[in-house]
Amino acid sequence: MITLEHINLVVKDIEKSLQFYRAAFPHWHVRGGDKGEWSGKPRNWLHFGDDYQYIAFADNGVGDNRDLAGHQVGLAHFAYVTSDLKGTIARIEKAGFAIHKDGTPDKYRENIYFLDADGYEVEFVQYHTDLPELRNRY
Repeated sequence: MITLEHINLVVKDIEKSLQFYRAAFPHWHVRGGDKGEWSGKPRNWLHFGDDYQYIAFADNGVGDNRDLAGHQVGLAHFAYVTSDLKGTIARIEKAGFAIHKDGTPDKYRENIYFLDADGYEVEFVQYHTDLPELRNRY
C-alpha cells in the first residue's frame, strides 16, 4: 500500500499560510522546523500536520501562483476528505478566507474549493457513502 505522506509548498509567509491550514486542520500542530538555504537563498521551513501526514512549508517564495483559469503547467489543486464539510467551511471562513468556487452537486458527495494565502487551490470533500462506485461517479 502507498499513501501520501506530505506535500511541500513554497510560500511567501509561513504564518499567513498557517492561518488557513490551522483553520482547516485544527487537530494538526507544528511538528518541527528550522532555517536553511535553498539554491543560495535563505529560508525558514516547518512541518505542519499530525503523526502520519503533514504539509511542509518553505518561505521566501517570490512571484504569484499559476493562473488557475489558465493552461500553464503546475499544480491545479489538492484535496482533503472531511467528515464535516460545513464545520470545515465555517472555520476557514472565520479565519478570513472566502470560498473560491463551489463544487459539483452530487447526491453522494459535497465539495468546495478555497484559495490559501499564496493562491494554492485546496478542495475539501465530504462523502455520503462508503461505496466506491457511488463515491467515484464521473
